[in-house]
Amino acid sequence: MKVMLASPRGFCAGVNMAIECLDEAVRRVGSGIYVYHEIVHNQHIVQRFTQLGVKFVDSPEEVPPGSVLLFSAHGVSPEIRRLARERRLQTVDATCPLVTKVHLEAIRFARDGYHIILIGHEGHDEVIGTMGEAPESITLVEDPHEVKSLPFTEHDKLACLTQTTLSVDEAAAVITALKARFPAIEMPKKEDICYATTNRQETVKQLIPQAQLLLVLGSQNSSNSKRLAEIGQAQGIPSHLIDCADEIRPEWFDGVETVLITAGASAPEVLVQECLQLLTSTYDAEVEETQLREENVHFNLPRELQQLGPAPATNLHSSN
Repeated sequence: MKVMLASPRGFCAGVNMAIECLDEAVRRVGSGIYVYHEIVHNQHIVQRFTQLGVKFVDSPEEVPPGSVLLFSAHGVSPEIRRLARERRLQTVDATCPLVTKVHLEAIRFARDGYHIILIGHEGHDEVIGTMGEAPESITLVEDPHEVKSLPFTEHDKLACLTQTTLSVDEAAAVITALKARFPAIEMPKKEDICYATTNRQETVKQLIPQAQLLLVLGSQNSSNSKRLAEIGQAQGIPSHLIDCADEIRPEWFDGVETVLITAGASAPEVLVQECLQLLTSTYDAEVEETQLREENVHFNLPRELQQLGPAPATNLHSSN
């Protein structure tokens, strides 16, 4: 059996920054750190930090006054920031800069008198945070068919934004429908969908015709990971979104000669390697990595980390 290993895959710059940020906060403060929602949508990452004493909450009101609270990579609304200030929490903002860009665009469009059509998935943390920036000026649309029922005319002042982790094709379909009905609708100067989301989707699209099975490493609540699995499903290829190698089922490989493996932007590489080890040991699989694009994006850690106190000194004389 042949395994095609897609590259790029796995962590994006925003996820890397958020995880490094929380790691550094733990180094400086120790246990007793709180995170608003999951730091990233991956159960293995969340479990690792939970074991380090990090607590994940659904509201700042669950956090004791004066404690340290990190905002997740998905961003938060102004209301959450207000609640955190009221409780005198030490906040560290680990929002992905690409999500922050969408927030700033929402604020700008709303300030300039636009009504914003936000393309995204209802209930997703990122969508909730973005809509919170201007709730009276934003309407959420998930599907091209919803465009017909929007209560606007072509003369209304409209703008369009998108969730960063959408399917590129699905977002394009909604944008096409919006432009057809509202020719004057404003678009952001630069596309909102994350570079890493786009790269991972394009890589799977190019490689999937050669595969008979697609395995995507990622958690079920990871939007960008689900979009990757949907690409294979749309091509009629059996496609499975799995958290780890333990979820792999032998019957998936009956009659399969070529498997494509990728990972969502919040899935650790160690999980990919565990799957490869299972396939090589069980099916004598030959792994061939195919890199279609390079990624060199890096985001700096937020300055608020410095307010948590100095990082512990590293013992340069310790042995490995």
